[in-house]
Amino acid sequence: MIQNKVITDEMLGELRKRIRESMSSFRLAHTLGVEEMAARIGGIYCPDKVNLLRAAALLHDITKELSPSAQKRIFAKHGVEMSRDVENAQPTQHAITAALEIPELYADFADGELIGAVRYHTTGRENMTLTEKILYLSDYIDFTRTYSDCKALRDMFWNADVAGMTERERLIHLNKVILKSFDLTVIDLIENGRMVSADTINARNSLMLEIKNQTKQDK
Repeated sequence: MIQNKVITDEMLGELRKRIRESMSSFRLAHTLGVEEMAARIGGIYCPDKVNLLRAAALLHDITKELSPSAQKRIFAKHGVEMSRDVENAQPTQHAITAALEIPELYADFADGELIGAVRYHTTGRENMTLTEKILYLSDYIDFTRTYSDCKALRDMFWNADVAGMTERERLIHLNKVILKSFDLTVIDLIENGRMVSADTINARNSLMLEIKNQTKQDK
């Protein structure tokens, strides 16, 4: 699998055409919203990776509308065992199946960093990369999201002068917003009697330590 693959505007245009033909209008609107949010955030945090983030956003939900049985078939096709944790958190399965399918169905975008962002866009993980964080947050706060938690997180992120911050301040801000998203997600899952992914717990704990280490410099 290639790292640091060059993704051109022309490639993105062709990818959008394919995506438009394979999604419902609802899913497409969300996908394009995530693309724009990822580009906007990426333009501040990592301008050199905006096209990679755009591509990851376009691909992040390519298997979202498949049935649970179709999700399982993709796991089996790629020889990947579905853990009990994943099996009991069905809404997170599409992130894994999308990551598995990209090298086969969208070979031009088989970039390791891109696939990692797609793989963890629903749950997060321990020691998330910057691109993983940006896609995760973009999926949570894109402007098609109308849930109160999504709107609150969107306001929390954008009501701050992100562009005017120092690099360290921006990273702390991003981490704090994502930590809040994990808290909201865990609370919602518990209140609705649903399982919490181990990846999400590990991501939250890892991010708490990262923020603690970042803010030590202020004391």
